[in-house]
Amino acid sequence: MKIKKNDRVMVISGRDKGKSGRVIEVLKTKNKVIVEGVGIIKKATRPNRQAGIAGGIVEKEAPIQASNVMLIEPGTGKPTRVGYQVLSDGKKVRISRKTGAVID
Repeated sequence: MKIKKNDRVMVISGRDKGKSGRVIEVLKTKNKVIVEGVGIIKKATRPNRQAGIAGGIVEKEAPIQASNVMLIEPGTGKPTRVGYQVLSDGKKVRISRKTGAVID
């Protein structure tokens, strides 16, 4: 997967198209990501004394498909596709397909 935790991404399709945020969690086996402030759902929770949960309706981020988000390049602030390149010292790094700049 070309998207990692703490990357800035923009949603390119779906009901939250155009929104951007930071990746909170990457679910590699399901090919999904959880983005801060994107894909908000309402979930009813029961009160739980041991966990300290009051109960009621809670809003939280739901996982969205990784193919529906695009990495925002740190230099330009615009969405870009991601590629990989092996440097001369043998280190594998992510690069921007738009500018060729190293992302990591």
